[in-house]
Amino acid sequence: MFRSAPITRVVQMALLCVGLFVAAPVHAQMGGGIEPPKVAEQKTPLEQAREYVMSKELDKAIALFQKMYEQNPADATIYNDYLNTLLLAKKYKDAEKVVEAQDRVRPHYPLNYMDMGRVYIAEGKEKKAIQQFDMAVEAMNGDDMLTQQMGNAFMVMGRDGYAIRVFERGKEMIGNPYVYAGALAKLYARTGNMDKAVATLMEGGNLQFVGIDNTKATLLELIGSDPKKIQLTQKALIKKINEQPENDVYPELLTWLYTQKNDWDGALLQIEALNERNREDGRRLIDFARLALKEKQYGIAVKAYDELTAKGKDAQLYTLAESEKLSGKLQQLENDPAYKPQDVTALETEYDSFFAAFPKYYGVEMVRDYAQLAAQFADDVPKGIHILQQALDQPGIQRQVAGRCKLQLGDYYILQDKVWDASLTYSQVDKDFKEDAMGEEARYRNARLAYYRGDFEWAQQQLSVLKASTTELIANDALYLSVLITENIGPDSNYVPLQRFAYADLLLFRNKDKEAETLLDSISTTYPKHPLNDDILMLHARIAEKHRDYARALEYLLKIHEQYSKDVLGDDAVYRMAYIYETALHQPDKAKEYYEMLITDYPGSTYVQQARKRLSDITNPPLP
Repeated sequence: MFRSAPITRVVQMALLCVGLFVAAPVHAQMGGGIEPPKVAEQKTPLEQAREYVMSKELDKAIALFQKMYEQNPADATIYNDYLNTLLLAKKYKDAEKVVEAQDRVRPHYPLNYMDMGRVYIAEGKEKKAIQQFDMAVEAMNGDDMLTQQMGNAFMVMGRDGYAIRVFERGKEMIGNPYVYAGALAKLYARTGNMDKAVATLMEGGNLQFVGIDNTKATLLELIGSDPKKIQLTQKALIKKINEQPENDVYPELLTWLYTQKNDWDGALLQIEALNERNREDGRRLIDFARLALKEKQYGIAVKAYDELTAKGKDAQLYTLAESEKLSGKLQQLENDPAYKPQDVTALETEYDSFFAAFPKYYGVEMVRDYAQLAAQFADDVPKGIHILQQALDQPGIQRQVAGRCKLQLGDYYILQDKVWDASLTYSQVDKDFKEDAMGEEARYRNARLAYYRGDFEWAQQQLSVLKASTTELIANDALYLSVLITENIGPDSNYVPLQRFAYADLLLFRNKDKEAETLLDSISTTYPKHPLNDDILMLHARIAEKHRDYARALEYLLKIHEQYSKDVLGDDAVYRMAYIYETALHQPDKAKEYYEMLITDYPGSTYVQQARKRLSDITNPPLP
């Protein structure tokens, strides 16, 4: 499958021209005759003056601005454009006169003093400019919008000291000491007063006024990845905690700061202290453990859960903590390329003990993890099937949980070569969830099973409907499988290569990887120029990746990229290479190279959004 080439520059310009013509006003035809030639829309004097500025015809622009300004001196837009053009033309005396005239329109207006200061700066009269800026600050009236205008204008001019004076005076006049805390903190940091910047944000009243999330965002902007600033912020927070031990906001901020710099042990200490001091039920620890799991900090998550379970079975959240801890350990196993058989055995023992003590959990989602551990990690498929059947026998099992258990059960029947049992189980889910995404998933798995068996015609009938699925993942999987079948049946309806490939795919599903690889090699040898070759390489790559042989996986993926970059698996190969370099080999620079390649070379790929996110994570890592 080939992707369309990018639109050329010429075509883009042509489209732009069409857009301009479409956007132009259309005049009604008169009397059904030929429409008269369109007359270009006349520009307003302001538009014409600005056009003169753009083309550097400043004298013409000034003449027009002067005329407009004399007619309407109260128009702030005309005044500002006129003044800026005079400064651009270095007509400083004229600029002074315009500002003086504006003072008659808006007497003692702070922005007038600032404008005169700008003129004096342009003339090199620094002392006179400072006098004007001082007068601007004195002329403030407490209006919030005017205060922000002045502060922002001073920042644009590079006069941060005056911007600080404006916001400090403004908060006094308004009577709210926290109203400009965010702006002031940034200004203090920009002027090198980091102590004051942090102190401003740490004020309890400010935290209540702007909220903890906004405070976190401003802090992150201020400290960046500077170790000294991070340390200073930590000290400031610890000082606040000691001064106000009853205030939970400061420990929460300190915990967040620890997680931002990847000090999860420090964060856990803060959470434990909060839990003990407030005599909480452990909910805060549960939330922290979930955050740690999300960030793949499995060891810390387990420590947090252990803190709760150590309180004994009578603790309110004991069973929740135990169940989530087991799920976290399973996640750790799934994401550990070097896990050992004894790790699986130890975790299986923990699951056995938990379900023996709390059999009601057979009716909840967690039971699927238990079955997965047995069937897919301990290689005990009968036990996995038994666990799922026990779950389905539970009288109170939720309908959705039962459906997902059956889908998993169907997969395990395939592992046992019970193809018809698998198909029947998938069909039951299809019937029970006819109008639901789970029903579509069941239909897809049945179609995939038909493909495994070599019944391509029936599989295609199901896939043609599933390609329009409302669930993106199912639609993409259905599309890929449908294209695989369509593109790899020879013109003489020779199904043999595809049948062999589908059976190799089934062997891989059953974890018979060596047999699958042998069969794939035989297809390549017998049919060296068959269009299946890129799919064969991808299946080899999947097997190599499954066995953590990342060097070999990259070899296969690179072949796809070099030899089949325009085909349907081109973007898949680039994404998988980037992902392996990032997550398995920990080579962010190489990962970045391939993520950028994917975004540039395959803009229509379904992986683009994921690539952008992962690229952002690489470019902006957590604080050190």
